Amino acid sequence: MQRREALKLLMAGGVLPALPTDLFAFFQGAHPASGYTLRTLNPHQNDTVVAMIDQIIPETDTPGAKAARVNEFIDVILTEWAVDEERQNFLDGLVGVDKQSNELFGKNFVDASPAQQFALLRAMDESIATQRARRRRHENTIPEDRDRQLRGDFFTVFKGITLHGYYTSESGFTQELKLEIIPGAHHGCVSLPAEKKA
Repeated sequence: MQRREALKLLMAGGVLPALPTDLFAFFQGAHPASGYTLRTLNPHQNDTVVAMIDQIIPETDTPGAKAARVNEFIDVILTEWAVDEERQNFLDGLVGVDKQSNELFGKNFVDASPAQQFALLRAMDESIATQRARRRRHENTIPEDRDRQLRGDFFTVFKGITLHGYYTSESGFTQELKLEIIPGAHHGCVSLPAEKKA
């Protein structure tokens, strides 16, 4: 698989559990080492990305997207994988998030309360679902917006990259999914933990 093909999958919001093992490894290779310096996102854009990923996958009994440094994964994707147009569409989408936040709450997304941030992201998600339902209902009567299809909806793309970045990170892969990157010894006839029984 090449980066462009993988990026198309990310931009399309491809479903993570359906990814083959070699694609998991491909995305894991995009995660930067500790000490990474941002190359595309400026400090404000990075703060916005961190606030958004923290709302999408917050820390619970396992690390969230912020602790998994998904913002750095996104920066790598934007810097090394995306072409100029894709990168600009993504950055314009972040500007749009701030614009909506200012219209609703009178402040940038990062300055909004967690409840306001959640409400805005929820509204963006519901808007996408409504648009998809409308397109399905009127498939033959509404001309397709090819530009929109090519660049994808910003929030759909953002969620897709966030999910891929998180679940292919070491903490998401090992602690949340409870998978091993390189399986160890085989331990047959081991009792299942209570949460696995059902």
